[in-house]
Amino acid sequence: MSEVDKAQHLLEEVEFGGRKPRGWVRWLVLGLAVGWSLFQMYATYVGTLNDLVWRATHLAFAFALVFLVYPFGKRSSRSRIPWFDWVLGVVAVGSALYAVFEYRGILEERGGFGNRTDIWVASSTVVMLLLAAWRAIGPAMPIIAGVFMLFALSGPAGLIKLELPGILGDLHAGASWRSLMNQLFMNTNDSIWGTPIAVSAETVFVFVLFGAILDRAGAGQFFTDLAYSLLGGVRGGPAKASIIASALNGIVSGSSVSNVVTGGHFTISTMIRAGYTREKAGAIEVASSSNGQLMPPVMGAAAFIMADLLGVPYPQIIIFAILPAILAYGSLLVVADLEAAKLGLRGMARSELPDFGKTLRSGLHYLLVLGFLLYCLLFDDPFRAGINGPLTPNTSALYTVFALMLVVLVQELYLGWRRGNLVMGLRSGAQMIVEGLENGARNMVGIAIATAVAGIIVGVVLITNVGTGLADIMRTLSFGNFIAALVLAQLISLFLGMGVPTTANYVIMATLIAPTLFRLGGEAGLDYGSLTFGTNEIAILLICINFFAFYFGIMADSTPPVALAAYAAAAISKGDPFKTGVQGFVYELRTALLAYMIVFDPKILLIGVSSFGEGVWIAVTALLGMTAFAVATIGYLAGNVNWLLRLVMLASALLLVSSGFVSDLVGIALFATTYAWQRFVLSRRPVQT
Repeated sequence: MSEVDKAQHLLEEVEFGGRKPRGWVRWLVLGLAVGWSLFQMYATYVGTLNDLVWRATHLAFAFALVFLVYPFGKRSSRSRIPWFDWVLGVVAVGSALYAVFEYRGILEERGGFGNRTDIWVASSTVVMLLLAAWRAIGPAMPIIAGVFMLFALSGPAGLIKLELPGILGDLHAGASWRSLMNQLFMNTNDSIWGTPIAVSAETVFVFVLFGAILDRAGAGQFFTDLAYSLLGGVRGGPAKASIIASALNGIVSGSSVSNVVTGGHFTISTMIRAGYTREKAGAIEVASSSNGQLMPPVMGAAAFIMADLLGVPYPQIIIFAILPAILAYGSLLVVADLEAAKLGLRGMARSELPDFGKTLRSGLHYLLVLGFLLYCLLFDDPFRAGINGPLTPNTSALYTVFALMLVVLVQELYLGWRRGNLVMGLRSGAQMIVEGLENGARNMVGIAIATAVAGIIVGVVLITNVGTGLADIMRTLSFGNFIAALVLAQLISLFLGMGVPTTANYVIMATLIAPTLFRLGGEAGLDYGSLTFGTNEIAILLICINFFAFYFGIMADSTPPVALAAYAAAAISKGDPFKTGVQGFVYELRTALLAYMIVFDPKILLIGVSSFGEGVWIAVTALLGMTAFAVATIGYLAGNVNWLLRLVMLASALLLVSSGFVSDLVGIALFATTYAWQRFVLSRRPVQT
C-alpha cells in the first residue's frame, strides 16, 4: 500500500467509516446517504418541520449509517455487516423514529414527563447513542458523557446511593433514572434534541453538503494549483503554497484530516523535495489544515453552534473571524519563511509551476459560487425584491448548493461537448452530484452523533449544579487569577482534544468552562461592554471567551499523542507520526497565542474599531507579535537566535498581545532592536570563501 493509499485509508476510517459493504448493501448505504441529503435539503427549503421531527430524523439517518459503515474494532469485517450490527441499527433507528411519530405526545400531551414506553425508548436511544459515538468518534466522548450521567444519578436521593466527597457531594442530591431520561429525551431544550444537534440538523448539514459537492467537482485541486501558481517560486514556496491551498480548501472542508489528505499527497512530497524534513513538511500541512476551520465563510460546526449559543447572527461571527483568520495564516506563512531561511531553501522553478492565468480561468466558476454564498450570507436576499437583510445561513447554503449543482452540470456538459459526447458529460455531472450528496451525508455522521452526545452533557449540567462546582474548583486551582484560569482552561481543552472532536470539544468548553472564565474575567476588571443583536444583549468578554474555547478546540487534531491529522500527514511523508504531531503542535502554538490576544483585545475581532487606520494598526502589531512568537519558538530571524534573544522576542510578543499604544511601541522596539543586532553581528562575521 502506497503512502497516499495509507492516508486515504485513514481518512476513510475517520471520516466515512472503514467498512465498504458490497452488493445490495452498498446500494442501501448509497440510498440512505443520498436520501439523508435530500431530506435535509427539503427540510431546509420548506422550513416548517417541527423541531423535534427534524432533529430526530437527522439522528435516525446518522444511526442507520453509523452501524452500517463504522465497524466495531479493528478485527470487525470491512466488507460484511455482522448480524448484531443489523440489530443495533434497527433498534437505534427505531428509537429515534419513535420521537418522530410520537412528537405531539412527547411535547404536548405528556408535557415532558414520559410514560413507561417513553422511558424505555429514551433509555434505548441514550444507550444506542453512546455505542454509536464509540464507533464514529472514539471512546473519549461516550466515556465523558457516561461519567456525567453517573454523576447525575449519584447522591442520597439518586439511583446510585453514593455520598460523593467534598464539593461534589454538595452539588446535587442525585437524580432517578426516570428524571434523567425525562431531561435527556422528553424536551427539545438542554437534551439530546437541544442546541448542538439542532445546529447540526438545521445549519451545518447544508454547509457540509456544499463543501462535499464543491470538492467532488474539483475545487480542491483548483485551489492547490492556484496557490502553487502564486507562491511556488518564492523562498519556501512549496510550504507557502501548501498553506494558502489549505486556507482555500478549509472553505470547502471543515475536516483537518480530509484537508491533509486532499492536498497533502502533492504538497507534502513537494515540500520534501524542496528540502524540508519529512516531519516539518507534514507538520506544516497539519498546522495549515487544522486552521482550515478558522476560514470564513464556512468555519465548521462549532462556529454555527457558537452563534446559536451566544445569540449572535452567523454573518456577524464571520465578521468577527476575518482578522483572526488572516493573522493565523499570515503568521504560518512567516513560520514557513523562517524555516526555509533557516534551512537555506529556495522556491520551485517556474517551469514546474502551473500558469496562474490559465489556472484561474479553469476554476473561476468555483470562486463565483463562493462569492454567491458570501453575498447571500452578508447582503440582501437576492431572490425576493424588497426584502431587506441577508438570508439565514442555512437558506444561503441551500441556494448555493442549488447554484453549485447547476454549475457542475454546465461544467461537465461543456467538457462533454468538447469531447463530442454530451450524454457522457450529463452522466458525469449527475454522478458528481450524487457522489457529493453521498459524501456530504457520510461526512455528517460523526458531527450528528457528537452533537447529540454533547446534548447529554448539557442536560446533566442543567439538572445538577456541576457548573457551579466547576467554577469553584477552577477558582481554587487558579487562586482566583484570571490568567491562571485561562491557562487551566487551555490545558483542559488540549486534554479533551486528545480524544474529542473539535465540535464536541467546543460544546463542552462553552457549556462548562466559558461561564466560569466570564465570571473570573469580570472579577478581574475586564469589562468591554456589550453588543446588541435584535433583543439579545451579549457581553463582549463572553464573545471573546467563546472564541478562546473555539480556537483551542480546533487544535484537537494536532494535539499529540492522538493527532489524527499528524498521522495522516506522516502516512504521506513517511515521517515519524509522533514527531510530526509534536512539530505541528509547536507550529500551532501561534493559534494559542491568537486565542489569548482575542481575550485581552476584542479589537482583534474588529469590535470597537473606529477607523480603517486603527484596524490596520491592530492587524500589523498583532501580526508582528505573532512573528516575534514564531521567532522565539523556531529560533531564527536574520540568523540563528540564542536563548537570550529568544526571551527578548517572547517579551516582544507578550507586549504586542496586550492592547495599548505604549506596550505596542515597546514590543516593536524590542523586535526592531533584536533584528538590527542580528544584522549587525552577521555583518561583522568574515565572509567564507
